[in-house]
Amino acid sequence: MAKVSVDRPVAPSAHPPPSRIGLVGFTTMFVIGTDTFLVAPLLPDLTRSFGVSTEVSGWMVSGYALGYALLALVAGPLSDRRDRRRVLLSGLLAFSAATALCGCATGFWSMVAFRFLAGAAAAFVSPQIWASIPALVPPGRIVRTMGLATAGLSTAQCAGIPLGGWLATVSWRLSFWTVGAVALVVWLVLLRMFPSVPAAPGAAGGLRATPRLYAAILGRRRLALFLLGYFVFQAGNLGSFSFVGTWLTRDFGLSTGSLSAAMVALGAGNVGGSLLTGRVAGRFGPRRALLLGLAVSVALFCALPFAPNLATALVLLSLIVGGVGFMFPVVMTLLQQEAGDARGTVASLANAVMYGGTTVGAALCGLLITGLDGFYGVAGFTVVTLLTSTAVFAASGLFRADPATA
Repeated sequence: MAKVSVDRPVAPSAHPPPSRIGLVGFTTMFVIGTDTFLVAPLLPDLTRSFGVSTEVSGWMVSGYALGYALLALVAGPLSDRRDRRRVLLSGLLAFSAATALCGCATGFWSMVAFRFLAGAAAAFVSPQIWASIPALVPPGRIVRTMGLATAGLSTAQCAGIPLGGWLATVSWRLSFWTVGAVALVVWLVLLRMFPSVPAAPGAAGGLRATPRLYAAILGRRRLALFLLGYFVFQAGNLGSFSFVGTWLTRDFGLSTGSLSAAMVALGAGNVGGSLLTGRVAGRFGPRRALLLGLAVSVALFCALPFAPNLATALVLLSLIVGGVGFMFPVVMTLLQQEAGDARGTVASLANAVMYGGTTVGAALCGLLITGLDGFYGVAGFTVVTLLTSTAVFAASGLFRADPATA
């Protein structure tokens, strides 16, 4: 069996201030989150610019997701065997370049290719944040620091994505160039502020050990089912979100600028959900809190396609993304509990599963929103995936009584 690597904890006296780690985690996840979801509000403009159908336009979302999903399978074990600082800086520099190239795309397939490269580079970035925090931050501050990094993703939806949409009123190319430039600034911040996180002595080396490592991880039935449920969950969740902009533009006549303003409201819901995570999980326990979030999401998606006007649709969507903002930190916490020593590998595997689900979900939702009126097909698909993921989570034993450490 492959030897599982363990990050060497930084000695207490050498701990950088938790506020510094939280800050770099926040800024890194902000720029990654902005780029991850940037295409969603730009999709109507990109579809028109490249002269493609709505049915195939989802590949501009799926290209990024596919690149992330494939490269994350290599990035996780690689980062567990090397200094995470070096992996993080290399990945972010490549991410900055690939995102800027998206602004230079001359056609549909060149955009898909550049989005693939951006996703591949991002696969070497965000897992390093999740895996480094437990090694760099004192135990009593880990949850709070994780929450601050997660808030970077939420703020990206609230501020970064709408900003990209507003820049697109000048040119959609400007949106990508700006995100690429911001990523370069964040790289300079990390170069100065992010400390070394070396692998443990004796960590397994060489890519040939990777298949055995994954076999050991996926051989654990509980974790394998957890990841399968997460795949199905994100196929519906992120797959449907990819076409929210298309739906609001088509059925409610929103312009690109108005759509960006709508994304602010959705982002605010996401931030609110993130802020509620600690309180709700503390009261019910993370496992029951996740079950509650799934149940509420099913009810909201059932109501969404029947929204009689834009205001109602935005309220429902804000509640939905608030639930996502609440559930994401819970899922990451539970996955870290299941990960054991292979934090980097499991974090990367979870992200690969997320983007793999997004690839499948966006492709299917593209067919559904083209073939059916309104948001009925997409919302119905999402309800099915949420119910299926809940059943898979239950089969894994995830919803059983929380241990004292949960």
